[in-house]
Amino acid sequence: MNSTIRTTLAALLAVTFTSVLSTPGHGHELAADAAAGDTPMGSQIAKHEGVSPQRPRTHEEVPIDPRTGASVAGIDVSGHQRAVDWAAQWNAGKRFAYVKATEGTGYKNPYFAQQYNGSYNIGMIRGSYHFALPNKSSGAVQANYFVNNGGGWSRDGKTLPGALDIEYNPYGATCYGLSPSAMVSWIKDFSNAYHKRTGRYPAIYTSTNWWSKCTGNGGDFSSTNPLWVARYNTEVGPLPHAWSVHTIWQYSEKPIDQNAFNGSYQRLQLLARG
Repeated sequence: MNSTIRTTLAALLAVTFTSVLSTPGHGHELAADAAAGDTPMGSQIAKHEGVSPQRPRTHEEVPIDPRTGASVAGIDVSGHQRAVDWAAQWNAGKRFAYVKATEGTGYKNPYFAQQYNGSYNIGMIRGSYHFALPNKSSGAVQANYFVNNGGGWSRDGKTLPGALDIEYNPYGATCYGLSPSAMVSWIKDFSNAYHKRTGRYPAIYTSTNWWSKCTGNGGDFSSTNPLWVARYNTEVGPLPHAWSVHTIWQYSEKPIDQNAFNGSYQRLQLLARG
């Protein structure tokens, strides 16, 4: 193969590869221009725990808990979704959304304003979430960073309490090098600091398996923090330690993270109002 042909092929491959990477991803696929350190909610749970081999639910098949007999469909997004078509999501029946605001103390979602304000403007009840990096700084430091960069709350009836995304470490040891007791203390530190700033306790997003492994089922947040549980299956399954009921279930990660609020729309409004 002569040098001209090799150069031409290399250029074609480079263009193709760039084109593939720059296509907006679905679910937890990474977009090319997403900043390093931007971990989408649940991406590590899907990686470590997998998804059900059974046929996944479609976005029309919102699961209903028999104890409440009702459900509200929602989604969550991060910088990987870029500019979201909120009209399309509304027309698909989504009535609430959580938007990633921050990660650790060094990342802010560059699409936060479009996503947070866009979901609100279309009529959704929306909230924001923080991806925790407990090995980088204290819970209080990260809670304050979150509140200062989009994680606040207001009693307008359209804003959900902020959420703490605590899951498998995307950059190293599963439990961030913390002992179970230290992890529980870190979560309490974040939760208490967020409550001090906003008057609300944050929802806690996690999986049952991660919680058992990394907290040792220590601590009891069930009386203060709403549970947002991740399990990509046809049933919600066992809940993390002490919680007897979930508030939100993230039941699918495709084509975009699918969530079901466990109750009626009126109950969702009450959660927003505090």
